[in-house]
Amino acid sequence: MDKRIEALIDFLDNAHSVFHAVAGLEKVLLDAGYQALNEWNAWDLIPGGKYYLKRNDSAILAFRIPQGNPKGFLLSASHADRPCFKVKENGELKGAYTRLAVERYGGMLISPWLDRPLSVAGRVMVETESGIESRLVDIDRDLLLIPNVAIHMNRQANDGYKWNPAVDTLPLMGSKEAAGKFQTILEEAAGGKILGHDLYLYIRQKASVWGLEEEYISSAALDDLECAWCCTQGFLNAAESSAIPVLSVFDSEEVGSASLQGAASDLLEVTLQRICSCLNLPLPQMLAQSFMVSADNAHAIHPNHPELADAANTPVMGKGVVLKYNANQRYTSDGVSAAIFRKVCAKAEVPVQTYCNRADLPGGSTLGNISLAHVSVPSVDIGLPQLAMHSCYETAAISDAIALENAMAAYYGAALERTASGYTLK
Repeated sequence: MDKRIEALIDFLDNAHSVFHAVAGLEKVLLDAGYQALNEWNAWDLIPGGKYYLKRNDSAILAFRIPQGNPKGFLLSASHADRPCFKVKENGELKGAYTRLAVERYGGMLISPWLDRPLSVAGRVMVETESGIESRLVDIDRDLLLIPNVAIHMNRQANDGYKWNPAVDTLPLMGSKEAAGKFQTILEEAAGGKILGHDLYLYIRQKASVWGLEEEYISSAALDDLECAWCCTQGFLNAAESSAIPVLSVFDSEEVGSASLQGAASDLLEVTLQRICSCLNLPLPQMLAQSFMVSADNAHAIHPNHPELADAANTPVMGKGVVLKYNANQRYTSDGVSAAIFRKVCAKAEVPVQTYCNRADLPGGSTLGNISLAHVSVPSVDIGLPQLAMHSCYETAAISDAIALENAMAAYYGAALERTASGYTLK
């Protein structure tokens, strides 16, 4: 197996929550020599310096300063959260069995979560002698299961079923006698008294490579950890550019991005302002020479339901990176930004496909148009074609992940200059 795919699988298998995903990306950046910055401290940036910062432990930005006078920013945006179940406060439900109280996070497909081993991972706030400390926890065992109702008691189960999330999706944790033990398990894992938590369910099934030619990969959270990982690898492997490359991986995309660590926050905007302030650069001129790639996976044509795809814009898994279009700006791609990204892909020898929603099946929005409200630069929306988006186990093609890594390396190593008649790309 290609070592790049092995690295992707290792990342996916350890990214059991948005916090663990960001911690995995942070480790990659640290291993590559990037220096941590804190938002609450002054920054001292130097040419040749490599830096990153986190917010809320669930969003991460990285950038490096080229030698000479930088010309603009080369930006990317992806996200590390995924649709799942979040554990409620006072989570234990007692009765004939001990269950866990959860609520849906994001627009999820519910049925794939049932009848499979689950566990809990996320962030807890622990009381220590020196104050409150944030710690990651991952209960690495088959801990929970959401049981289906037998067909004998739900004769309509195969005819379409309306889920009641207050009843149907509560995971079974143990017998009646197990009541009170969940908090103990968490505090043992955290190493102290827990004062607050952000905990999520995750499936225990690992990522798998399969197909007649082992051409497919299936995993939890391919949307959008696949893009987050591939953009990071492209960012790290790119040649030196005359622009300042900036990698952004946000949280909260699946619930509208309106959080202090989401694309609708000031995180990217303030970071670019601080970079320019430290280097004595004019922010408006820098933005006028900048570009953004919004990377969030796309719908592949479904093998059993091709009628759900647009007649002319039908991405196929294994055929390359997808350019995403929407007339109402749910995606930001336009003629200019698409042309620039096509040139990038041609330079990287990466195939390009196009995606539009079928006109009567409107899709969701993503990071690009939300980010542009704060950092207004030309932007293109892209992704990798996948099946079963927002399931707990999604499918994509191995070759497309490699294609995106190569495309983003070419993008971050490009010299993009704005002219009176358009853009030049070297």
